[in-house]
Amino acid sequence: MSADYDFWKYKKGAAHDDQRVYAALSDGEALEGLQELPVEKIRERIREVFSGWDWPDKDNCEDPAGNGSFSLYTTPQFVRFDCYSMSEQNINLFLDILTEEFGCPLYDPQISTRFDSWTEV
Repeated sequence: MSADYDFWKYKKGAAHDDQRVYAALSDGEALEGLQELPVEKIRERIREVFSGWDWPDKDNCEDPAGNGSFSLYTTPQFVRFDCYSMSEQNINLFLDILTEEFGCPLYDPQISTRFDSWTEV
């Protein structure tokens, strides 16, 4: 089973149109109402947490035991994880890193929902 998990931050006072923002960011667009993210720091943290996994390149990671993989897509405003056959426990590692360490709410396109009630914007 595959799923993607997406993260961005709105600027204070910006209008929220999550589905449109998701589509634009997935196409590599830059949007005025969004903050820039510390993408390199996020990538470093992901590599640190998944250091026991195989990294064939900077964007792809595979569990050496064959229990899932993910691809990482980033722009200056966006972080996206495309996950394949990953456990809930490993997916939660992404969520914890992005939400707790970097303050980026999750957008889940599978259910068209952004989990940002805990943010100020």
